Amino acid sequence: MSTLLIRNLQAIMTGLPGSAARHAGPDMRIDGDTIAAIGRLAPLPGERVLDATDCVAYPAWVNTHHHLFQSLLKGDPLGINATLTPWLAATPYLYRAKFDAQLFRLAARIGMVELLRSGCGTIADHNYLYYPGMPFDTSEILFEEAERLGLRFVLCRGTATRTRQLEAELPSALRPEKLDGFLQDMGRLARRFHDPSPSSMRRVVMAPTTPLYSAAPEEMREIAAAGRELGLRLHSHLSETVGYQDSAQAMHGCSPVEFCERIGWLGRDVWFAHLVKLDEQEIRLLGATGTGIAHCPQSNGRLGSGIAPIRALEAAGVPVSIGVDGAASNEAADMISETHAAWLMQRARGGQLATPACRGGAGEQGADEATVEDVVRWGSSGGARVLGLEALDGLRVGQQADIALYRLDDPRYFGLHDPAIGPVASGGRPFLKALLVAGRDIVRDDAIPGLDLADLGRQARAAVATLLAGS
Repeated sequence: MSTLLIRNLQAIMTGLPGSAARHAGPDMRIDGDTIAAIGRLAPLPGERVLDATDCVAYPAWVNTHHHLFQSLLKGDPLGINATLTPWLAATPYLYRAKFDAQLFRLAARIGMVELLRSGCGTIADHNYLYYPGMPFDTSEILFEEAERLGLRFVLCRGTATRTRQLEAELPSALRPEKLDGFLQDMGRLARRFHDPSPSSMRRVVMAPTTPLYSAAPEEMREIAAAGRELGLRLHSHLSETVGYQDSAQAMHGCSPVEFCERIGWLGRDVWFAHLVKLDEQEIRLLGATGTGIAHCPQSNGRLGSGIAPIRALEAAGVPVSIGVDGAASNEAADMISETHAAWLMQRARGGQLATPACRGGAGEQGADEATVEDVVRWGSSGGARVLGLEALDGLRVGQQADIALYRLDDPRYFGLHDPAIGPVASGGRPFLKALLVAGRDIVRDDAIPGLDLADLGRQARAAVATLLAGS
């Protein structure tokens, strides 16, 4: 028998909206890769049973924006107190040419392991480490590492056919690609790796680094058309800081979102990372076109970029998801930290915008700007919606069995009146009793089978020493 019974759950967060956000359980039956039943269930003859007493169940997190190679660039002193543009020069642009195949593979493995141990089952990596004549294939490495760990993986294949002066002046700058070379490689990757099925383990996405800087407008139109012809989604960075607004006005006489509309880069098959600095017209346009967001609160906070207007975006019709962004502007790129920050920062934004009643305002507000249920939905089924993984639509019968089981046995969770909210509201990293992806338990009792964490740490320290020695 291929069924698994998860028994005696303390709480179930489903990742679904409204009254369906929680399920009483206390049991879940998994048949192969699918959730077969939820309720009070008796074991079947020969069925494998997983005792989840004192555990809470969440949908496995769906991370919709990352830069895995940055896992070896955490806490760089040259960039730790810089805003986005000087940080780009100080850290990722300075070091990216120093990565060989071994360092890149190690960085990818570290990032995936960090995410996996937080309960993340799906990673969309915005990988822009490509240049003409490159002696190793970063795309191949990423898919290999994800498969090795049992993760769902979405390759957002970055490119730049032109460089900003910022990059051109760096001694470690990498040459831009030619558009034809990028499009040819996208065709190769789509044929080899892209699975469009709703429960896909592998996807490929067209993802030039930025619409404003990475390619000419006519090239961005061609990239969008080519992606749609191949049945691929589109992804990029947008409006992370006020610099995007200044550049769009100077270069094109419009806002960043209006520019994306002109070049065919809005729609239900598009999502952008960040979207921090937006005006009301841009929010309406994003919502009207169903363009999605990968909300990256920790990186936005760390770089001083601001807090994205998630409530206004969702109210306008924008699909909301959560991404951890690169570890070089996050330092703890896991989904527990990220969702905890998302919960707090939306509330802080609401409070920051509050005005006193004596000045015509509504007084205190902000504490309900994001509930834990909202954040779980954004970080799971919201991410699946943005990525087009329709079979990951929450913990309900008929959906894929991508499930994180957290045991809240650390003192930070003691005294909780509502254990269901613990992983998000209390933060930290709960003991991961199990992580299932497509019904396969890829974490068991907080350990990844076959992985020596101490050795991975030793390799990371040696790699950082190598990078620093060559800088």
